[in-house]
Amino acid sequence: MRAGRVVFIGAGPGAADLITVRGVRRLAQADVVLFDALTDPALRELAPGALWIDVGKRGFCEATGQDTINALLVSHARQQRHVVRLKGGDPSVFGRLEEELLALAAAGIECEVVPGVTAALAAAAETRRPLTRRGTAGAAGRSVSLSTAMTRQARLHAGRHADTEVFYMAGRQLGALGRALRQAGWADDAPVCVVSRAGWPDAVSSEHRLRALAAAAVLHAGRPTVVTVGAGAAALAQPSGPPGLESAPAGRALAAP
Repeated sequence: MRAGRVVFIGAGPGAADLITVRGVRRLAQADVVLFDALTDPALRELAPGALWIDVGKRGFCEATGQDTINALLVSHARQQRHVVRLKGGDPSVFGRLEEELLALAAAGIECEVVPGVTAALAAAAETRRPLTRRGTAGAAGRSVSLSTAMTRQARLHAGRHADTEVFYMAGRQLGALGRALRQAGWADDAPVCVVSRAGWPDAVSSEHRLRALAAAAVLHAGRPTVVTVGAGAAALAQPSGPPGLESAPAGRALAAP
């Protein structure tokens, strides 16, 4: 008996309309959907006849174990079902895609990966601050690093590997992240942009200098947070003429786009 198949779909970082057209089409074919905690509930309207199973993970909270998720994927696919694994953001960016692909390969189950918009890009769009900048000197703004602030051992991880560093899962560690980045060689006055719930209508953005990053903790408390440091966090230089994005004072919220 031939098994079903599994499609990994990046739902995007927030509102349902950030999913790709291909993602919408594949989701509509689903018999079973294993969905993450940060996916928009409105996406259920695209597969109303499917069985929806919550396998979400949230930092510092009780979550579905990875072995359980792997077993569910294999079990449902072996029942000749079209299974969708709906992941927030992009499946390949801090989405535990590797473990799930390996489990399906070991079981001989066919799969497909549909990319999505990752939170770093949504944060850049929210604040209208490009992650890469041509700049006026040397290679400033030409490289971007995506990092998770927390390791598997729940230890803070920070460094300096690119002109722009973007840190995921940093919301509860902003003060510690600021100290770690300064120890890694970032200047006290390096620009930092913090966005929580990027991609959602209630997204909140603020800008800071690195030495004052801890001040963002109150504004973004309890919300999924992305921290951008370096060239891509700096406010755009304003040309003469009609005003565009105005730079907020350090530590102040940015105006909504």
